[in-house]
Amino acid sequence: MIALVDYGAGNVRSVHKALMAVGADVQVTQDAAVVLAAEKVVLPGVGAFGDCMASLARLELIAPIREVVARGTPFLGICVGMQVLFDEGTEMGRHAGLGFLPGRVVKFDFPAGAGLKVPHTGWNQVVPVRDTLLLADLPAGAWAYFNHGYYCQAQPEHILAVADYGGMFPCVVGCENIYGIQFHPEKSQHIGLHILRNFVVG
Repeated sequence: MIALVDYGAGNVRSVHKALMAVGADVQVTQDAAVVLAAEKVVLPGVGAFGDCMASLARLELIAPIREVVARGTPFLGICVGMQVLFDEGTEMGRHAGLGFLPGRVVKFDFPAGAGLKVPHTGWNQVVPVRDTLLLADLPAGAWAYFNHGYYCQAQPEHILAVADYGGMFPCVVGCENIYGIQFHPEKSQHIGLHILRNFVVG
């Protein structure tokens, strides 16, 4: 059973449908007991880093999430769900994250005239930099759908794939049983489903 954490993010329903489409047994939940009993856990996300952490705290889900990660349960964070895997976010102030991966989440900052809008919204190429189960057999030149104004400053050893938006930034990260995806697999058509299937069956 995969626990899909529902802390009020607007994309829970679409992530649920995408996971079901690749054959997952999914339970959408705000219940700590369900999270603790899950074989795998997915934390989706849209919105702000601080709001996500505040909602997880209000629902008393931070301790259960820490417990399942510590025991080795496969854990996938999507978009803001990826960002809160890190130590700190800087969106509308400084906010502590879950701290599973070292690093900060910072805003894209481009010089005037660069012609790059923030947030970064639209399709962009995903370039794997390490072999990983999550990206196994990913077609060459794969494109995915992004919608974010902040990016993760990850350690090099945790970067699994990058994308180019005014420079390369991490778009897939991982360490042991923890994975994060900055783009939205539920909106990325067959590429997104391919990655979710790898997580579900791996």
